[in-house]
Amino acid sequence: MVWTVVLILAALAVGWRFGAGVLSAVLAAIWVAGLAGLWHRHAGGRPFMPSDLWVPAVGVAALVLGYTAALGRLRRRSAPLAGEGGGTLVPRAMPAPAEPAADGWEEGRCTLLTQPEREAAPAAAPPAAAPPAAVVAPATSAATPTATPADPDSPLSDDELDRYARHIVLRELGGRGQRRLRQARVLVAGAGALGSPVLLYLAAAGVGRITVADDDTVGLSNLQRQVIFATADVGRPKVEAAAEALARLNPHVGVTPLFRRISEDDAALVGAHDLVIDGTDSFASRRAINAACVAAGVPLLAGSIAQWEGQVALYDPARGGPCLSCLFPQPPAPGLALSCAESGVVGALPGVIGSMLALEAIKQLAGIPDSGAGAGLRGQMLILDGLWGETRRIAVSARPGCEICGGGGAQPGG
Repeated sequence: MVWTVVLILAALAVGWRFGAGVLSAVLAAIWVAGLAGLWHRHAGGRPFMPSDLWVPAVGVAALVLGYTAALGRLRRRSAPLAGEGGGTLVPRAMPAPAEPAADGWEEGRCTLLTQPEREAAPAAAPPAAAPPAAVVAPATSAATPTATPADPDSPLSDDELDRYARHIVLRELGGRGQRRLRQARVLVAGAGALGSPVLLYLAAAGVGRITVADDDTVGLSNLQRQVIFATADVGRPKVEAAAEALARLNPHVGVTPLFRRISEDDAALVGAHDLVIDGTDSFASRRAINAACVAAGVPLLAGSIAQWEGQVALYDPARGGPCLSCLFPQPPAPGLALSCAESGVVGALPGVIGSMLALEAIKQLAGIPDSGAGAGLRGQMLILDGLWGETRRIAVSARPGCEICGGGGAQPGG
């Protein structure tokens, strides 16, 4: 018993000198030695004694100290570095509750409406006339978010450190990249097949504020590929069901559902975000979203799917890339580009393309391409052939005289 006390005192001295991590390792070694001693005694036919309880006690202490040391290491890695900065994202101070937000955000809610919406929205509705929480606001207003995000300027909480631990240990992302994700504001147009995995992965990754826009309701045929919804959601607005799912997934993320489409007049709304992700399924919607992004100078990450094939591209003429209209100036001829309802789509394909969109969004928001630690898709298009398991990456460039962006983007490869 005396040697046990001596070893524990020695371990405490080592821990006091070198920290909880070393102390945890020493206690773990003592615990293993104790287990070996108990096994040797038991093999010799000697019974266990109450004094042997020190062995599990030391094991528990080693586990607790190891967890504490790991949490402290994550906290240190996520702490802001002196003089850090750069990149394309700029943290915006949270507005005072009593004053309107200058950048269109208030308590995690995107409040920026176009002028016609401002005129259509009621000036002041009595509390009794407000819709119940489970009802999505009409298309002429911005719905109340289902969760309030954490303060983007505050340190990561212990819960966030645990939640994003696998991000923080990545050399290319780390604590700095995770904080950039929390400061980011992303508009996802379309909560269907592509929007489902995009929304789930962005919320899980800790993107601080997400606005989701869609004017459709959940149908039974959607459930084959739109994995964010369940059978019980059939008949509900997609944005309502999606916002509730994201709130359940990550309470640290603010979600603003918009029960309407994004039009080319929404440049102000788009400008309140750092990135737009287009998962819509019609050329008219894509063209309108592209025009709004070009007007606002916000990058557009777009994906599309059909049958067994899909593609992903980043359209960013403000930073040297083409816009969508540079590649597709005219709508496809009738019958040439069929919808998923007409041509079909394998259920797993939007999961693959949607995950690619989410991955590119995380890289873009965290500033990884700008840091040189990885490459983005500006001036590039990634094409997947799911039937044959092949991928291609092709260069795309701005089209001179483009009626949307003017064709001022640089040559591909930027």
